[in-house]
Amino acid sequence: MTTDQHFLCSPSVAVPPRWREAFAHGQVHTAPDLMAPVTADWSGVLWLSSDDPDWQHDIKKSKQHNARLPVVLLSGTPDPREGLLALAAGASGYTHAYSLAELLRELAVVVQHGGLWVGPELLQRLVGSTATALAKLPNPSPSLVPNPWAALSAREAQVARAVTAGRSNKEVADSLFISERTVKAHLGAIFEKLAVRDRLQLVVRLAAGADPDTPPAR
Repeated sequence: MTTDQHFLCSPSVAVPPRWREAFAHGQVHTAPDLMAPVTADWSGVLWLSSDDPDWQHDIKKSKQHNARLPVVLLSGTPDPREGLLALAAGASGYTHAYSLAELLRELAVVVQHGGLWVGPELLQRLVGSTATALAKLPNPSPSLVPNPWAALSAREAQVARAVTAGRSNKEVADSLFISERTVKAHLGAIFEKLAVRDRLQLVVRLAAGADPDTPPAR
């Protein structure tokens, strides 16, 4: 579902060619007041450019007009700090303005279904900070919430522990002396067992249980 794609920008900002390629029937809106066209009956995805100096204000304003409309910020020079600011303002996605058309279409599907789309470096930061914040919360009663760690093998627990600390697949592989392909295989099994679809959901899911002492690898 990639219909109803809206690119909102000031007249001086160029629409990225890859966006036009990805969404041949996408609508481009330009106006002195960028948020004037945003109405409650819009659907699909709203795309903004970081070339607009007021993009943070525009994201916040768009969410006020239509909280259900996901917003994606396209950046010519992606940076984790800029990405964090975009997410804090209410964006659901952040990526390079010259990403491949196929990736932009995939991104649109993800955010339209309530997902979050960020680059790998920003994702690592989010995973690490989320894990740190959740670790400070009291553990729920074991009788109320089954311990998700119990569903994992010893090696899967090692991989999960490293991933939720914010490490990349390569860093996990190097620290456990296994290949990146093996890390991906373990992650696939972990995601399936715990019914999660990404690292952020994994952090939250594992926070529901007490992490046992590091077990020996199988």
